[in-house]
Amino acid sequence: FLIGDISPWDLLICLSSRKNDGTGCIQIEDLHHLELFQKVNLLPEIQHFLCRKEGLCQITKTFSDLQLPVASPECSGQPGLPRASATSSVSQGGQSAGEARAARPRYWWKRSASAQTNWVSASPDHKDILKAQDFSVIIKAYVLVTSLTPLRAFIHSTATVWHPPKKNHFSVKLQRFFEIFFKSSSPQQAFSDMKEAISKLLLITEVFSESSASGPNSFSQCRQCFQMLTFDIGFGTSITPVVLEVHENFDFQDDNESNIQDQTFKEFLFEDTFKLLLPNESSTSSLIEALQKIYGSAMTKDGTYHKDDEQCLSLEEINSMITFIKELKSLGQFELLFPSAAPKIQTLLHDLYHMVDPMRRLGSVLTVHWLLSSLLEQFQFMTKEAHTNLSEWNSSQENASPKQNVPSDSRKNHEALHYSSKTKERQCSYDKDTLSHIRQIFTSPQLDLNPQFNPKIKEYYAEVPFDVVTVKIGAEPSNCQCQVHLDEKKGPSIANYPLGLGLNKVIVLVTNDSQPKPQVVSSYKITIYREDRPSLPLFDDYMMCGFVQDCGSRIRPEESCGLQPLSHEYLSAISQTVFKTCEAGDTKGQWIVPCLSCSDNRTCDWREITWQPHGCRYSVLAKPELQRCVEGRRSYLSFHPKILFIGDSTNRGMMYYLIERVNKTLQEWQKTHDVKCYHNINEGKTFISYSYYPQFWMNVNQRPTFEKALEQLLQRSRPLENTDQTVLIVGGVQWLNSNHLQIIQKVLNRENLSNILVIIKSIGMGFHLPVDGIHSLSQAEVQNLWNENLIILDTAKNFGYEVVDTFVITMGRYKEFLQGKCGCHFHEVVKSNPPEKSPHITMTLSRHYTLGKYFGSQSKPSQLQDYATNSQSPYHVRGPINQVYSEILLSRLCASKREL
Repeated sequence: FLIGDISPWDLLICLSSRKNDGTGCIQIEDLHHLELFQKVNLLPEIQHFLCRKEGLCQITKTFSDLQLPVASPECSGQPGLPRASATSSVSQGGQSAGEARAARPRYWWKRSASAQTNWVSASPDHKDILKAQDFSVIIKAYVLVTSLTPLRAFIHSTATVWHPPKKNHFSVKLQRFFEIFFKSSSPQQAFSDMKEAISKLLLITEVFSESSASGPNSFSQCRQCFQMLTFDIGFGTSITPVVLEVHENFDFQDDNESNIQDQTFKEFLFEDTFKLLLPNESSTSSLIEALQKIYGSAMTKDGTYHKDDEQCLSLEEINSMITFIKELKSLGQFELLFPSAAPKIQTLLHDLYHMVDPMRRLGSVLTVHWLLSSLLEQFQFMTKEAHTNLSEWNSSQENASPKQNVPSDSRKNHEALHYSSKTKERQCSYDKDTLSHIRQIFTSPQLDLNPQFNPKIKEYYAEVPFDVVTVKIGAEPSNCQCQVHLDEKKGPSIANYPLGLGLNKVIVLVTNDSQPKPQVVSSYKITIYREDRPSLPLFDDYMMCGFVQDCGSRIRPEESCGLQPLSHEYLSAISQTVFKTCEAGDTKGQWIVPCLSCSDNRTCDWREITWQPHGCRYSVLAKPELQRCVEGRRSYLSFHPKILFIGDSTNRGMMYYLIERVNKTLQEWQKTHDVKCYHNINEGKTFISYSYYPQFWMNVNQRPTFEKALEQLLQRSRPLENTDQTVLIVGGVQWLNSNHLQIIQKVLNRENLSNILVIIKSIGMGFHLPVDGIHSLSQAEVQNLWNENLIILDTAKNFGYEVVDTFVITMGRYKEFLQGKCGCHFHEVVKSNPPEKSPHITMTLSRHYTLGKYFGSQSKPSQLQDYATNSQSPYHVRGPINQVYSEILLSRLCASKREL
């Protein structure tokens, strides 16, 4: 077809690379028929140089001294510039050198045109070449070039990743990919190197295109054209990227191997692409404001300027700038690749043009580059001046006083950062319209707020990777009579927050302090989603790795940390079909997880992790068996079994887990901090009561003692039978010690309950983060928890109590806490059917969260999923770590009854 034959259109994308007859589906001659507003995905220069093997060979041979990171195929017989290197001549002076450089482009194009028929093809099996390179991971980076001259290019935030020789692909955020795979080196540098490699190739293509505009092999330049590209980039043992291939469209995994997630990603990618190519944003006011800052007050409203003898901006330059601003306002999930402020890229840009254009005939192109770079700088200043590094902000407050002499340039540069509680030292307004506004939000590490901060927008969303466990947040009011407070009316204006897995919410309140009693005039909400531990799909050739403690927090310095390979003997032992049942709740064990390599935790499928006790397994009871366990025995019909919990919120989480397992649903839930009784458990056949201890919010001299709280719980739960029909479960994070166990013994003897079943939940990880408002433990204090835990376990067993060792289970996964300031919660209760706008809080517990059954096929784990997906349950207890030690609790609860 011809473009002119199509009914009116704005955007034309040809997704198939070739027609049946081998010709392109868009012909270059069609470009002459485009209207001003019409755009087509065809940039012939890019397709020639980057998407053809011969083009990449020409680039790499011509610029061999640049050491371009391109894994080009066999290039023998391919032309480049003369052996006197192009890049080495950049720094040479003199007229002869300039003449030589002027001759090279013409010589190169002449040889390039004649060499088309002499191409020596690469190896017929390109996969062999990739294999020889020994890349541990390959990514597909999706790039959109909206203009070749001047270059404007964008890279999408999501890429496709796979591990050769495996064929399975999966999509992942680029930032997250680099944080995972280059965690031990420099993820940001690796990310920057990849973007730099792509930018270099695109810049070289622009330069060749401009230098050949009137040459024998010139292309028909299309200002309305764009190009969708896919860069296949490999990484080996270093952070150096290698460009393997460039596709002339967005390239995806084969449709027969893709899944719903792949299809969803494609749709989002094209949606972001359409928004960037067809922006609806207005740009005139932003352009005029930016140009006024670039050129001063001489800028007029028609987009021209009059300053000395300088020329007016051309229409083409103005159109480029208008389009660029529209693109910056419509980025979506794209990130700007070029123009770039990186000094290396800017230097390369000028050196390349000086090489191919020593007579400066292409100076106008460099002028437009300068215009776009300046425009970008001003646009970023206008829209993101509030997004500053909080650590610099804190430093400026702590180390600088108003009386210090600060150089004028420095004061001007940091004017937006300066903040103080004194009105005269901060930028503020007395305009009544600003009473309910905050002027800026500070975060460290810097959060990418969505949408971008605007005082009139009250809700924001941000995502952080798994390893970011805290964030410092502060805000500054717009009005001089107002103050900001975090979370509550008298809260601080700046605070350090823990970030549990999933959703975290921070409320910023604005109060009017001009009245005797300050009033809240508005509130802002920041929702921060912390991603789960990154996981790779489970490949066929995985190996099993084990760990007890994380190297980021070594509880026992004398023992190994991190992933360790498991021996064949150990794996054979835990793979037995007949396995004895663990006889205690503190049996030593470790976490085991499948990985491609135990030396790299980025290659593990963390969704398949399981707790493995040494030499035994804990029974996972099916619902009928569990219900019979808590129903009691027929000889005690006069009493229903009663289960009493006393402890903090971690103990309460185990209680709700038990209720949901027995009832198969969780009909009611509350963060009770008092005594609460439940009569509707197991169809009324089981009674459960709970008492919160310690009541830390009360003054020390007013808090009930542990003895008093225990007596009150026993009294509220009567009548009680002095047998194992009565169960007392005691525990918490770190308040429990051996003295509490002696108090339990004394009270039970006094109340004639010495024969009841007592289960002690030991201490757990928590309070290890530097969070405002709570006491945080030092590393030495965290390490000392190990010894305190052993004392509790030994004392409990000496009294004849059952135990559940939660410390050894939580210490190796201390980063996987959920919401709460203590960093100690490994459970949360969520609504079973959350609204679609909060998709992250749903979680189906993996069938492999079994207790000591090495990826075996046992029937019990399926029972764990039955209740987790029960649509009739209003609430669900979420948290795989809590699930592990709660199942151990159930196994100890029912152990004596199974024996009888």
